[in-house]
Amino acid sequence: MRSWPALDVQGSPDPELLLADADEFSPTALDDRHATVRLYFATKGDRDAACVTLARGYAVEPIEVDDHDWVRRSQQNLEPITVGRITVAPPWAGLKSCATTIVIEPSMGFGTGHHATTRLCLAALQTIDLAGAFVLDVGTGSGILAIAAARLGAARALGIDSDPDAIQSARENLVLNVGVGHVVFEVADLTSVQLPTADVVTANLTGTLLVRAAAPLTRALCPGFTLILGGLLVDERQVVRDAFASLESLWENREDEWVGLAFSKPGTARSGLM
Repeated sequence: MRSWPALDVQGSPDPELLLADADEFSPTALDDRHATVRLYFATKGDRDAACVTLARGYAVEPIEVDDHDWVRRSQQNLEPITVGRITVAPPWAGLKSCATTIVIEPSMGFGTGHHATTRLCLAALQTIDLAGAFVLDVGTGSGILAIAAARLGAARALGIDSDPDAIQSARENLVLNVGVGHVVFEVADLTSVQLPTADVVTANLTGTLLVRAAAPLTRALCPGFTLILGGLLVDERQVVRDAFASLESLWENREDEWVGLAFSKPGTARSGLM
């Protein structure tokens, strides 16, 4: 089973401030253990670079964490969570996949719906009439947003991620969700491939990556339709909004220190926002 590069940060640091300090290194998850906060990263390179920077202000220790350790902790702590009309549940919760329930197998690197950024994106999806839409989910991780889009009426959904392990996780989660059709997951790096155009684009990334990817994400959106952004902290809100200044702001929400945004691309088609 895969192991994950991580940093243990000692001394009861503020998790949100720690995430902000580590944002440029793209941490994939945070485990608040009170006296210690554990930050996970996709690669050892990201972890080691973060270690050098964070060591200037924190007591840090680089470690490797087996994925099964994360799953075992998840089984102890993760319960079903409901966002609007959608309930997200781990397999052991005993809830069957249905029109309003998504089953997601926890893995350390990929979203389960329990993080504020994922909840904000799920909430934003439910402000849109998805009937007949093609949804592109960039940085799909566990596939939760693409699967949710299909549950909410999308005709097709494509989830892409540069991490092959994420795509494997997404495909396994798709199998757990009976009746979800027309959803495909593919390995692709948004910085090096031309994205297909879509009626709805979701991108739950990081504030830094959203700014860098503003041009390809904007090009991928059909005129008049909706782009949903997540993964940005409150203090990144303005720089992200500025990066998407060519789009019209439609929706904004905040949970804890995280912000979700939705935009439409000027054009003749309806935005779909209800």
